[in-house]
Parts: sequence; structure tokens; C-alpha cells
Amino acid sequence: MTWEVLSMIGTIAFAISGAIVAMEEEYDILGVYILGIVTAFGGGAIRNLLIGVPVSALWEQGMYFQIALLSITAIFLFPNNLLKHWDKWGNFFDAIGLSAFAIQGALYASEMNHPISAIIVAAVLTGSGGGIIRDLLARRKPLVLNSEIYAVWAIICGLVIGLKFATSPMELFTLFIVITGLRVLSYTFDWKLPSKRLRT
Repeated sequence: MTWEVLSMIGTIAFAISGAIVAMEEEYDILGVYILGIVTAFGGGAIRNLLIGVPVSALWEQGMYFQIALLSITAIFLFPNNLLKHWDKWGNFFDAIGLSAFAIQGALYASEMNHPISAIIVAAVLTGSGGGIIRDLLARRKPLVLNSEIYAVWAIICGLVIGLKFATSPMELFTLFIVITGLRVLSYTFDWKLPSKRLRT
């Protein structure tokens, strides 16, 4: 049940996030749907390839594809005057998607009895893979490669689940809320990782 709820939350959040980015870049309706679908399912597809899950597993998620399509349609039909505030809401949905999918990816790898290193990688790729593909298709610098704190939260999810600190549904939902909150705080207060510039 926890798995399904997190998958649903992540799918809706990332589908909306992808659609918002596509509309910000003034893509047509086909581009909005493609970017929304790619954002929602890209991270899971990359994770499956790397941890040995058959690619065909992606096509067995019919219900999630329907949920993603409905979410994209709803956001596309949203009145323009209400979409003016999507700068912060786009980031908020992205934070929800990152948290939900990072936990889901870590659980997936943990259930397959992979080592903690693979659990962390699965969390990062599932949580940020779709966003990376979205940003590349939208010709933006991927957040995960920027100095902005993004993938760190997915790494923490992988560590917590890999070390068995969160196993029950209540603990997992608490982790989801905490990671989402930390991601919101990190972009609200512009927390950044140390970086080194070679250009003057």
C-alpha cells in the first residue's frame, strides 16, 4: 500500500512538474504531454535498467499512465491567470515528486536485497532521473548538477531506508514529509552546496 501511494503521489507531482516546465518554455500541447510523461516515468525507467528490472515492467503501469495523462490534462486546462504563481508551485510539486520517488526507488532496491550503495543510487536515479531528462529536453541546466541542494535529499532517503531506519508505513510517510520539507526549505532559502568556479 505504501508503495502504491508513493508511486501515485510521485507520478502526479512529476507529471504536473513536467507539464509546467513545458508550458513555461511555450511548447505545444504534444510537447506538454511528452515532457509530463517523460518526467513522471524517466527516473523509474533508468532505475530499472541499472538494477536489473525488465524494461517491460514500465509498460505494465497502465493505471499510472492514466493518472499522469489526467494530471497533465488538468494542468493544461487550468486558467492562465491562476498559472502565474506556478514558479513556486512548480518547485513544490517537484519537491513532492523527488521525495516520493526517491523513497520508492530505495524501497525497490531494498526489496531486491541490493547493497546500500545500490539502494542510494536507485533513490537518486528514481528521484531525480525524470527531472534531469525534463530539464535537458527543456534546454535547462539540470537541478541535480547545479550547486542547488537537490540530489542530497534523495541520497538521505537511500541511506535511511538502506540502514533500515524507516521500515513501517508511518516511518516512510514521515520520511516523505521531512524530505519534502527540506527540499522546500532548500529552494526557499537558496541553500547551496560548495562549488568552485574556474571562470573569473
